[in-house]
Amino acid sequence: MAAMTKLVLLFPVFALMGCSIVQTVDPIEGVSGLEEICIIEDPAVREGFLIEYRKSVEAKGIAVRLLENGSSITDCEWTSTYSARWSWDLTIYMSYAVIRVFHNGQVSGEALYDATRGGGRLDKKFIKADAKIREIVDELFRAI
Repeated sequence: MAAMTKLVLLFPVFALMGCSIVQTVDPIEGVSGLEEICIIEDPAVREGFLIEYRKSVEAKGIAVRLLENGSSITDCEWTSTYSARWSWDLTIYMSYAVIRVFHNGQVSGEALYDATRGGGRLDKKFIKADAKIREIVDELFRAI
């Protein structure tokens, strides 16, 4: 019976161990001459993501040119791709986002936000997507 009591008491600890939100940013490098970036549109992502991403980049003084889905990362000197997902858990929330920046076709920086395993972190899980996009863009482009 004592073993069962210990297991019951430890269950919340084990449950929270699997509940983590990951955010990693590898800032872009070699930013000299970055005056314009081409962003390849992803029609599978909510339009609001691209609107906020574009606004955040332009706020850094960088011109943005949109490229159609399927364009190549080598169509411009500086190019970016993005992906994001929204999920449902009590409400709709941004559960995943990744932004990659390429310079001459090579990855120069990447930002990742992943709350897909953040079930127990209600305080961090239900963030405002616009604010999170601005935050990771600021970190990604911090050299500018």
